[in-house]
Amino acid sequence: MIVIPAIDLKDGRCVRLAQGDFGRTTVYADDPVVMASVWKQRGAERLHVVDLDGSLAGAPRHEGVIRKIVAETGLPVQVGGGIRTMKTVETYLQSGVRWVILGTAALSDPGFVREVCRAFPGQVILGIDAVGGRVAVRGWTEKTEETAAALALRFVDDRPAALVYTDIARDGMETGVNVEATGELAKAVGIPVIASGGVSGIRDIEKLIPLEKQGVIGVIAGKALYTGALSLAEAVACAKGVGCDG
Repeated sequence: MIVIPAIDLKDGRCVRLAQGDFGRTTVYADDPVVMASVWKQRGAERLHVVDLDGSLAGAPRHEGVIRKIVAETGLPVQVGGGIRTMKTVETYLQSGVRWVILGTAALSDPGFVREVCRAFPGQVILGIDAVGGRVAVRGWTEKTEETAAALALRFVDDRPAALVYTDIARDGMETGVNVEATGELAKAVGIPVIASGGVSGIRDIEKLIPLEKQGVIGVIAGKALYTGALSLAEAVACAKGVGCDG
């Protein structure tokens, strides 16, 4: 299992939202590129970057910053937020981004998602964000009646590289990962799943490790890393089976 630090971009800075609320923003770094390099130094093998402004605007707002993160760290980077056109996908992938994350488009334009999956096999991740098991879109500002599993199952034949499943109610709250829902989703869809939302400490990593058998391949950690509640080096070691001391 891989532990993936999150870098959320808003107004050019590295921030975290509480439960996806843009009105509850905490700034953790003024220079996201430096922050990305710090995570690399502490053992990160992959980065999760979200253009929060882009998710609301429907188009990238931090393309330059993301390009610098890719160039400076040399790490595999997965990027989400405002990716709604093939041109945006192509621009990101040509800049060295390894995976694009499509979220809102999965509901609003499923044909586009299928087209991107066909054009760039192995480089498309579906981002499924949910509240109470129901999908939310457009930077989490719009709730729907669609379940996470039902949405994911629509795209099984398109073979996305993975799903990032975020429990919005827990995101940025350090209340613990929704292990049960994450495991159930992985079993239901047969697509590799990356857990997200609520990581509070090393215990969450420990709880997720058994889910590798069900297809949970990684976990995104955000606020807990920034507050120091979780050590990235310890989390990476734990996820590799070296030992968890929490």
